Amino acid sequence: MKRILSLDGGGIKGVFSLQVLAEIERLFREEQQRDDLVLADVFDLFAGTSTGAIIASCLAWGMPVSQINELYLRCGEETFTKQRWYNRWKSKYQAEPLSQLLLQHFVEKEGGQAALLGSERLRKLLLVVMRNASTGSPWPVSNNPHAPYNNRALPDCNLNIPLWELIRASTAAPVYFQPESIEMGERTFLFVDGAMTPFNNPTLIAVFMATLPPYGLAWPGGRDKLHVVSIGTCSTRARMPHRLSEDVTMLDGIKYLAPALIGAVSAEQDFVCRVLGDCVHGATIDSEVNALDAPTLFGAGEQKFTYVRYDQALDTKTLDATEQGPAQIDDLSMIPVLQKLGQDYAAEHVKLEHLYPRRA
Repeated sequence: MKRILSLDGGGIKGVFSLQVLAEIERLFREEQQRDDLVLADVFDLFAGTSTGAIIASCLAWGMPVSQINELYLRCGEETFTKQRWYNRWKSKYQAEPLSQLLLQHFVEKEGGQAALLGSERLRKLLLVVMRNASTGSPWPVSNNPHAPYNNRALPDCNLNIPLWELIRASTAAPVYFQPESIEMGERTFLFVDGAMTPFNNPTLIAVFMATLPPYGLAWPGGRDKLHVVSIGTCSTRARMPHRLSEDVTMLDGIKYLAPALIGAVSAEQDFVCRVLGDCVHGATIDSEVNALDAPTLFGAGEQKFTYVRYDQALDTKTLDATEQGPAQIDDLSMIPVLQKLGQDYAAEHVKLEHLYPRRA
C-alpha cells in the first residue's frame, strides 16, 4: 500500500495543520514503538501548496513535526517582515527573509550548497504546486524521476531547480509577496502562489500524479492499495458584508473575490476525492450529500483510493468561542488560537484506523 499526504495552503494557518500532523506522527510512533519515527517513514508522497509546500518539503526532508512546528512559532514574525515604506506599492511583505529561511534549511550536507529538487536528501516523493505567471498555467512540480520534465538530459530539467526557490514560488501570494523569478535553461519565468491554481488543496493532483500513466509512476489504484490523507488550514466561507445590494462597493467585491474562488475550488477538490475514493473520515460537505462516506458513483471494489480529510471549519460558533474573526494568512495573533483549535480537533478526530483502509 502507498500513502499520500496532502497539505493545503493558508499562510500562518498552517499552524493548525501541524497540530493534526503531530497527532498522526504520535499514533504511528505508538503503534510501531519507535520514538524516532517521522512521517517520511510511513508516507510515500508529500504534496503541498503555499504554506503546505513548506510543511510538505520539511516532512519529505525527514523532519519531525515538532521541529517544523517550532520553526513556524519561532520564525513567524521574521517571515512576515513588512516591506520598506518606499516599496509598499509592490507588496505587503519582503520576500528576502522567507527566502533566506528556506535557503538555510534546504542545503546539502557537504559544502552547504542549496539543495536541488533532485536532491537525495529528500527521502520521499515531493509535489509542490505553484502558478507560472509568465505562461498562465498551473505548475505541479515534483522530484518524480519518471516525470517528462525531470529528464536530466534536458537543459531546463526541473530537478536542477533549487528547492528553496520552488517553495518560495509556491508561497508568493499576490499582494503579500512579490513573484519569484526562476531561471530554467535559457528562459526566466515568474511564479506566484499555488493558491492561484485549482490546487490550493493539492490532493487530487497528487493522486493523478501518482496514478496516471503520463506522469510515469503509475501506482495501482484501489482502496487497499492507495491511502490518501488530506489536511486543511481551517476553512472559512467567504461572505459579503451584511448590507443592502446598492451599498456594496467595488472594494467589497475585490476583498470577496479571491477568498471565494480559492475556497470554492478547494471544496470542490475535496468533493471529487470523496466521489472517487472511499471516504473513511471527513466533515459533512452540505445537507444534501452529507459526508459522502459510502460508495457513490463507484462500488467498493471500484473506488480508487481510501480517503481521509481533516479540517476545522471556522463557522460562527467557533469564532464566537475564540472571540476573534476569521484568521488571515498573515495574522500572527491567531497562532495561539490555531494551536488550540488544532490540538482539540486532532484529539477528537484523528484516529489510527483512519490511516489504514477501511475493513470490509
